[in-house]
Amino acid sequence: MANVVTIDAETRSRAGKGAARATRRAGKVPAVIYGAHQAPTLVALEPGAVVREINRAGWQSRLYEIRTNGDATRALIRDVQLHPVTDAPEHVDFQRLAPGEPIRVAVPVHFDNEGLSPGLKRGGVLNVIRHTVEVYAVPEHIPEQFTANLAELDFNDAVRWEDLVGTENTRSVIDRNFVVATVAPPTKQAEVAADVTTAAAPLAPVAAVAAAAAPARGGPGGGRGGGSKRG
Repeated sequence: MANVVTIDAETRSRAGKGAARATRRAGKVPAVIYGAHQAPTLVALEPGAVVREINRAGWQSRLYEIRTNGDATRALIRDVQLHPVTDAPEHVDFQRLAPGEPIRVAVPVHFDNEGLSPGLKRGGVLNVIRHTVEVYAVPEHIPEQFTANLAELDFNDAVRWEDLVGTENTRSVIDRNFVVATVAPPTKQAEVAADVTTAAAPLAPVAAVAAAAAPARGGPGGGRGGGSKRG
């Protein structure tokens, strides 16, 4: 189960762009908590707390407890709007969680034992297709991450959904055993194979090449007697 991170917040009384700008001028980040069949709650956050969380891996599936005036609300961060130039957080959307009610969440995938993979040790490349996997899970059982064990993977082997560790109590949004990552052969190996194939190709006979290059005899302007007579 994912760890719960506490964030202190202040309530806001007014919504709208003007109120949000006023909150930012006061040095806070405007945010809203919505969902769970309740009216939205307007809050203001410390910028440092927001920056700290979005710079940590896995914030999309991390559980947060938003504390305002003695009340605590469990939520997930659904969206963070950043300033186009400074990348400073300008607004945060939280989704309120209802106990026992499944929710769609993106869980990060951690790749383990890369140093033991036969394919990677021989110069292969780990091709990650999905860094996160979307699943349905109740708030009480949202995993902090899934783990992919690479210890046995050789060239062209793959990690699939069914191979991930930690998927208990979750249901994948994709209804098939999809690929998460593969081990591809090294590029140089493919280039060497292509060079060997080219070198092994049979050469055309020298006589045939010479015949193709020589001008045709007896044609207009070709061979002896061709061309204009001297006057």
